[in-house]
Amino acid sequence: MALTDASLVALRVFREVAERGTLTAAATALGYTQSAVSRQIAALERAAGTELLERRHDGVRLTPAGRLVLRRAAVVVDQVDAGARELAGLPEDVSTIRLGWIATAGAWMVPRALAALGRTHPSITVVTREGSTPALVRALRAGTLDIALISSAPPFRAPDDETPPLAVDTLVERSLRVAVPSTHPVARNDFIDVADLRGQRWISGPGDPWVMGVWPGLDERPVVAHTARDWLAKLQLVAAGLGITTIAASLVGVAPAGVRILPVRGGPAEQRRTVLARLPGPVPEPVARLAAALRAAVLETE
Repeated sequence: MALTDASLVALRVFREVAERGTLTAAATALGYTQSAVSRQIAALERAAGTELLERRHDGVRLTPAGRLVLRRAAVVVDQVDAGARELAGLPEDVSTIRLGWIATAGAWMVPRALAALGRTHPSITVVTREGSTPALVRALRAGTLDIALISSAPPFRAPDDETPPLAVDTLVERSLRVAVPSTHPVARNDFIDVADLRGQRWISGPGDPWVMGVWPGLDERPVVAHTARDWLAKLQLVAAGLGITTIAASLVGVAPAGVRILPVRGGPAEQRRTVLARLPGPVPEPVARLAAALRAAVLETE
């Protein structure tokens, strides 16, 4: 059996597993059972004559052969979809860009950039979706996103260890801050001393290290009063006086009433970068236009 015998369905399923990171998540996205996804992956591995996925406790990881098959699968699936559009009499979709973004970028950078791009280049269509940094990186590798705004933390390594390395461009680097109720005693100052973070009630993220909540350098076991993924929900909980939370400095301008967002002094600096990432290679003009609009949106706030 050869890879040429692989079905289109198996290639689609494999691409989805590579993007989602687990068989369960892929099955949910496709509306399949997990056993059906497993059967499709097994059939593709038989056709390839080798393992394409490394099964781990936290999901799956592509083997070197899997990375090669993914690159080819993405091309095949996209070409088949393009052919289907052409047969249906739909125009070739060359000016549509698929943009992924982390939540903090969606709160300020993305809307400004898309509005500006719409004014200067109305023929370009941008389709967007929010995701965590690991999910967006997987989507880039799977070919379901053209470009993504992701987060990077010290020591600012590459987004993943796959090959070829992703092309990355740092758009902005800023220190993390802490959001406190305006009635909180520490809100009277223009900064928070790191020692004053001890003993506070925190509004945390849901265990995902990429979702901010508790101050990263806190030197005690935190008291977590509330857990939320959405940054707006966390800020509203802060405004209600129910705790404090860590947040990106870029959100200062969109904080609700009743919240002060302050820098932290003392202890190691907690920096975060917003990075524009894509697969290496030539950059299509619409993607370059969008990247320029995103950079301009950052400069407007500097």
